[in-house]
Amino acid sequence: MLLFEKPEYLTRVARVKESMAQRGIDLLLVASPANQFWLTGYDGWSFYTPQMVAVSQQHDEPIWMGRKMDSVGAKFTAFLAETNVVPYPDHYVGSSDLHPMQFVAEELQRRRWDRGTIGVETDDYYYTAKWDSTLKKHLPNGKFVDAFLLVNGCRMVKSERELEFMRQAGRIAAAAHQAAFDAAAPGVRQCDVMAEVYRVTTAGLHDFGGTFPCKPPNAMVGEYCSAPHLSWTDAPLMENDLFYIELGGVRHRYHSPLSRCIYLGRPSERMEFVANVIAEGLNAVLEKVRPGVVCEELAASWKAVISRYGIEKDSRIGYPVGIGYPPTWGELTASLRAGDRTELEPNMTFHCIPAIWMEQYGLVISETFAVTERGAECFASFPRVLLSKG
Repeated sequence: MLLFEKPEYLTRVARVKESMAQRGIDLLLVASPANQFWLTGYDGWSFYTPQMVAVSQQHDEPIWMGRKMDSVGAKFTAFLAETNVVPYPDHYVGSSDLHPMQFVAEELQRRRWDRGTIGVETDDYYYTAKWDSTLKKHLPNGKFVDAFLLVNGCRMVKSERELEFMRQAGRIAAAAHQAAFDAAAPGVRQCDVMAEVYRVTTAGLHDFGGTFPCKPPNAMVGEYCSAPHLSWTDAPLMENDLFYIELGGVRHRYHSPLSRCIYLGRPSERMEFVANVIAEGLNAVLEKVRPGVVCEELAASWKAVISRYGIEKDSRIGYPVGIGYPPTWGELTASLRAGDRTELEPNMTFHCIPAIWMEQYGLVISETFAVTERGAECFASFPRVLLSKG
């Protein structure tokens, strides 16, 4: 079943072709699974073997090229006509003599798409040096140019249906944080609390289900909270432990991240103070959100608050989000920080995560929001406080 109507996919393709034309690109080769999903609807856990989506100015629809056994999945998830799903035989998989990009090059030659300017996602996680060298060797008549983030940029403004999926993901994220709060107690293992998080993010809510996130939650306890990207252990929680959790609710690959901290006991005055500053700064950012505002203005609103309290932060406070495939739910296109002049537009979506990491611990309160004419629409409803169980 298609998640979106065919006209929406064709609108996306047209948006990408317009961006291609502005850069003089005749053929775009899309390696990113998130971008492939956005362009075609294809959704399978098959990206551990090479697959490619090609967008040609000469052709109405993109074509998907991937492993033969995975082409069946395209029948169920992609909007593409059957002739635009092109499988390669299994002897290309795990071969020391052949590579799937050789097949891709041969298919492009067969369609006479091997000349002109060819855009490739040079810095994408999935576009490897091997892919690049193989394509260039077997497509000698093409001029290769960098098209990294071309599709990502086209994805930034969401449709109403995309926003609905993110709203649902936000509700799942809030429910998952509530489950973590309910489960956390002295003597309970960290992993058992996180198992409750996974239960909720997978099961979703009564009205709609969830699924697996593109990456595991960042969940740290005690002094580990001073590092932003570590994981939980099987150690039992103790009285006066701080539990830092950054998770994402997910609905049809659309992620709404949400971060909070739980304190098992009565937090110190300093912890409460820092948490309150984070919340005040976050609120200032959200109040600043309007179409036409640029990313660095949101960062300046945050800095103005924390500077009054003598607090410093040297990293960005947010980024665009939406579709998530391993290893990230970030769209990679912009940052909420000084110097970023990306202009906010209606229906752009961001995760604002103004965490403060100190020597002994870290604290976080975050929100995922959409830009609207009236301001920021947050996708989750959950207290913006340091949660305590004292």
